[in-house]
Amino acid sequence: MKKCMNNSDDFVDESLKGIYKAYPSFYEAGCDDIRAFVHPGKAKGKVSIVTGGGYGHIPVFLGYVGEGLCDGAAVGNVFTSPSSEAILDTTRAVENENGVLYLFGNYFGDGMNFEMAAEMAALEGIRTETVKVSDDVASAPRKEYFQRRGIAGICLVYKAAGACAESGASLEEVTRIARKAVDNTASYGVAFSSCTLPGAERPIFEINDQDMEIGMGIHGEPGIKRVRMMNSRDLARELCPAVLKDLSIAEGERVAVLVNGLGMTSREELFIFYKDVAEYLEEKGIAVGKTMVGEFATSLEMAGLSLSIMRLDEEMETYLKAQEYTPFIRY
Repeated sequence: MKKCMNNSDDFVDESLKGIYKAYPSFYEAGCDDIRAFVHPGKAKGKVSIVTGGGYGHIPVFLGYVGEGLCDGAAVGNVFTSPSSEAILDTTRAVENENGVLYLFGNYFGDGMNFEMAAEMAALEGIRTETVKVSDDVASAPRKEYFQRRGIAGICLVYKAAGACAESGASLEEVTRIARKAVDNTASYGVAFSSCTLPGAERPIFEINDQDMEIGMGIHGEPGIKRVRMMNSRDLARELCPAVLKDLSIAEGERVAVLVNGLGMTSREELFIFYKDVAEYLEEKGIAVGKTMVGEFATSLEMAGLSLSIMRLDEEMETYLKAQEYTPFIRY
């Protein structure tokens, strides 16, 4: 696989250095740790939010460090959890005596290292809470949703929790809003082709040109079924009912919809898919209060997309419509 890089071993750090050079007034390395990615200057009078995860998913995770979203992100190697040391350095860099919310996708390595970081932070007198995003309907049944993988739905949770923190709410309240957002968000994705890790000789999985895999994870985790390629309308009618059923969303309710490209799918295609999703929701009498279409959680150059839906009430819709800004995301 052709990639624009110098050495695969330096892929993450050189990419990070490029981001720091591209946006020098917006991002810096916290505690002189290049893997502790922070928005410079501690936001006084608010809860800090720290996220993190493996590299290769831009704009997740570091792209959500900015105004009205997260305050820092710990960066791991490609598709690999950040170290507990990077998480702790990020925590130290953004902590301002109002407490820190750890908000990240539900993966074993991430959970273990964030837990270790929380224990070390506590020894330094830093108060933390943890919320894991677990929105992938393909990875566990609804009754066990807390065991699911975290995928693109995390972007909606960032917006809700970030807006709540920006309002000056307490750590307990920001944590409540983040958990409420997780409880009411579900995602379902499909892969059309694989990606290739830097330095690897072949893609992480194989799929022929006539097929697609429904439910595949953003690291190439197996999906729940491999089927023939569908057109956009049929794909919308495959994914939408599963997500709506999972959340028990009925006629008359309001939702937020996020259509996410995995790295290679064009925005033109994503908007065709969103049109078909919107038409399906209209047929079911479900109103859309917030729409996001684009690349929000990628997987290097994987082709495919995912659909995330969040149930809205007045509180959640207000937070999702609050203003935020990073050089990567503005919605």
